[in-house]
Amino acid sequence: MRFSVATAGERLLPERLSARAQPFLARIDALISAPDARGEAGRNALIAFTIRIVNAAIAFFSQVFLARWMGEFEYGIFVLVWVTMIILGNISCLGFHTSVIRFIPEYRAKGEFAALRGINLASRLFVLGSSTLFAAIGILGLWYFAPSIESYYVVPFYLGLICLPMAALSDLMQGVSRANAWVIWALMPTYFVRPLLILLFMAIALFAGYPADARTAMFAAILATYLTTLLQFVSVTTRVDRKLPAGRPSFRMREWTAVSLPIFLVESFFFLLTNADVLMVGRYMAPTDVAVYFATVKTLALVHFVYFAVKAGVAQRYASFMHGGDRAGLETFARETVGWTFWPSLAMGIVVLLVGKPMLMLFGAAFTEGYPLLFLLVTCVVARSAVGPAESLLTMSGHQKICAAVYAATLAINIGLNMLLIPLYGLWGAALATGVAMLFEAVILSVTVWRKLGIAMLIFLPLKKAEPLKKTEVGI
Repeated sequence: MRFSVATAGERLLPERLSARAQPFLARIDALISAPDARGEAGRNALIAFTIRIVNAAIAFFSQVFLARWMGEFEYGIFVLVWVTMIILGNISCLGFHTSVIRFIPEYRAKGEFAALRGINLASRLFVLGSSTLFAAIGILGLWYFAPSIESYYVVPFYLGLICLPMAALSDLMQGVSRANAWVIWALMPTYFVRPLLILLFMAIALFAGYPADARTAMFAAILATYLTTLLQFVSVTTRVDRKLPAGRPSFRMREWTAVSLPIFLVESFFFLLTNADVLMVGRYMAPTDVAVYFATVKTLALVHFVYFAVKAGVAQRYASFMHGGDRAGLETFARETVGWTFWPSLAMGIVVLLVGKPMLMLFGAAFTEGYPLLFLLVTCVVARSAVGPAESLLTMSGHQKICAAVYAATLAINIGLNMLLIPLYGLWGAALATGVAMLFEAVILSVTVWRKLGIAMLIFLPLKKAEPLKKTEVGI
């Protein structure tokens, strides 16, 4: 017996309200029960959206507790180090954590199981090796430049680099899970389990008498990251191996690397772009300012997670449409994902502006300094959501090189404006630089998708008549 949202609404809601809600509830039923590709992608996006809602709450309140326990100065140090490690962990995958989302569905659809076994094995070994190398280079660089770095950052950065290989492996496992449409395993470890464990280990450390500082928080982060990633690795690997027929793997490292490296540039620029403002505030301002700005960004994350949830649910489906040659299906689905991104982002933006100040007060009275920044940042995030996950569409369709160029230009604008505006206007300068970069990114991505694929990735544009996919449009 299948659960029906429409039936439940009819039984639980007043008759008049139920009658008005039935068309909307029927659409939810169709999304939940549809057996086709659109239905699966919609369910995955809905699951991802739900997980990100839970994660937003967990991440927010865990950061509130950390800020209350540690104080603004030590919390600001921890924030800068942890954000840097998350960025480096993603970058050190060298694009393999995203390219597997393209290759795994392709090989499965073509029945190329030897290549499928190869990409699964090679990606794990490659990411572990590359991230370990990144960590080693980071340790050497930190040792060399230590005299020119503020002393309170040195030990926390050393500790953070210990997390790097596991953070990178977690990103890869997230990509493998997304490629197999296992959205829960893709998101739960990183966005649910890890922040809870960081909070738990930090609480245990404080109860045991350790100081409430950035070093203790980094030890908690190390334990949480290793435990979460190893659990995720064993679970996902076991599930992958169980679904694959036995046989020898084949390795196409030249092909995989040729696709992964441009994606590496895209992901690197994207992650740096997403976090450049926090890093630049850390470069020019005190840890207390980093703490205030990061708390503001964490509040803004309630709007951001809509985009990330949709992206997590649709990238694999973009790849399937592209390699299946279904242009009409791709265009219709791509335009639907724009709506999935924009309207919830708009709603969440309004909510954040209404409750932003009391949310920031939870961190401490000084953190409300960031509330006025939310009006600028929310407006820009909602404007960015009007083009949906356009960069995922470009990457999955073989246009990762031009996507990398777009993000490189956007990152250059962001960093340049931060360098110019933060010394003049402080946190307002960082927010303004980030907002201008977001708007530039949205415009250029929308124009690029239109020119390369002929798809109008913009919320208010009409759907044009689709034409058959050309080989050049799928990167072959």
